Amino acid sequence: MAEAVKLKLDGVSSGYGAVHVVNNVSLSIRSGEIFALMGKNGMGKTTLLKTILGFLRVSSGTIEADGLPIVGRRPAELIASGISYAPQELPLFQDLPIRDNLRLALKSDRQLAAALDRVYVYFPFLKDRLAQKAGTLSGGEQKMLILARALMLQPKLLLIDEISEGLQPSVVQNIAKALQQDRQERGTTVLLVEQNLDFALSVADRWGILKLGAIEEVSANGRDSALRVMQHLKI
Repeated sequence: MAEAVKLKLDGVSSGYGAVHVVNNVSLSIRSGEIFALMGKNGMGKTTLLKTILGFLRVSSGTIEADGLPIVGRRPAELIASGISYAPQELPLFQDLPIRDNLRLALKSDRQLAAALDRVYVYFPFLKDRLAQKAGTLSGGEQKMLILARALMLQPKLLLIDEISEGLQPSVVQNIAKALQQDRQERGTTVLLVEQNLDFALSVADRWGILKLGAIEEVSANGRDSALRVMQHLKI
């Protein structure tokens, strides 16, 4: 029996105005899989994530989640359907406490206590600091808060953009552990955009290389194989 496909892109192109950044991308990610998409800055990785989530218009191609077309749907609809996004930038309300930043992920206060208990398992430091303003957290703590907020919704599909950038190795290890634990317990499918090869390959079942907006390679092989491909592609 074939494994279910959670996310499928077929010939997807998109960009900004008349400028194409993503070019004819086709990719299938299996349900419950962590897939790492790697490549240098400016290769179109973030643009691809924003296209999947509906922030950017698809100029050609199709995108399906759980076998259903999602092109043309608004980001709020996709998030409500079970897709969460942890962006590269820090989209936190700096003057609001941690609790309020996490609460914004939910529709109702009735969901808050149970959702907080779930993210405490991954990021225990949050429990005793709910009243602390988000802007006073360290850079690593803010990245963990962004991921915690994305996990509050118990997503079916989680899109993560450069979560490890600028972080200490110990924080990266905490994030890797959280992703692996959430996938093990809930079967969450993850599309992880990363430049940190060691981190990406430590959590990913498969990886792909994006160069100039196009998929150049997809593999389940390990670090040495990924390094050879990236060197060959001059990435």
